[in-house]
Amino acid sequence: MIRANSILPAKREALRLETADGLGLVGELAVPADRDPVATLVCLHPLPTHGGMMDSHIYRKAAWRLPALAGIAVLRFNTRGTSSVQGTSDGAYDHGVGERFDVAAAVEYAEFHDLPNIWLLGWSFGTELTLKFGCEPAVEGAILLSPPLKKAEEADLAVWAESKKPVTALVPEFDDYLRPAEARERFAAIPQAEVVGVDGAKHLWVGHAERALDEIVRRVAPGVPLPLPKEWDGEMTYGDASAYADRTVAAFADVPVT
Repeated sequence: MIRANSILPAKREALRLETADGLGLVGELAVPADRDPVATLVCLHPLPTHGGMMDSHIYRKAAWRLPALAGIAVLRFNTRGTSSVQGTSDGAYDHGVGERFDVAAAVEYAEFHDLPNIWLLGWSFGTELTLKFGCEPAVEGAILLSPPLKKAEEADLAVWAESKKPVTALVPEFDDYLRPAEARERFAAIPQAEVVGVDGAKHLWVGHAERALDEIVRRVAPGVPLPLPKEWDGEMTYGDASAYADRTVAAFADVPVT
């Protein structure tokens, strides 16, 4: 059985992304061990001041599973000033301003290393970075997990609308910030945007990671059979998920759920 801490085979490389304003960002690239990737996910994590990091659980599971199960390359990194078990990136959290250079550095790395079919995968704060800074020529489209739509402005949505690039928002039924009905109204500004309400899910996707991964793969690698397998007949190692438990449950713990 594939469990929360299961690590399936892949080629994994620790990275240092260099930003245009001179910072070094801690990152990792995981690609399929036995074939070329069919698509690439560049992961933009939740708010670092509330526990978000490159090792947030959906991104960790994506990197540990998707290269083997779906042939997808997963590039994840810590934005400026963010720490995780992987290490700490240079600089300091800049409230979604200087982070534009972080997004650019990750996309440029994927482009210059000939990674195919580049998609941005944002989660919470990462969706704001995606909407504000991610509509680059090299980017095929965007997938948004739990988008708050607090920092992204109408002008940012208009850029995506004009681009006609695919945008999918995966919105938990019980999200703390934006729920499916309101999300459909807000994302109407992007005519091609698809809003998918996920029954029973909350902002942090605890207990719903597999559904999130299936929906992500459905968009970026439509030829892969779904749902993704729950078992793996081959080599498997295990990560120490306990190292992240406090970061998962602490994130947004101060936000009441109405």
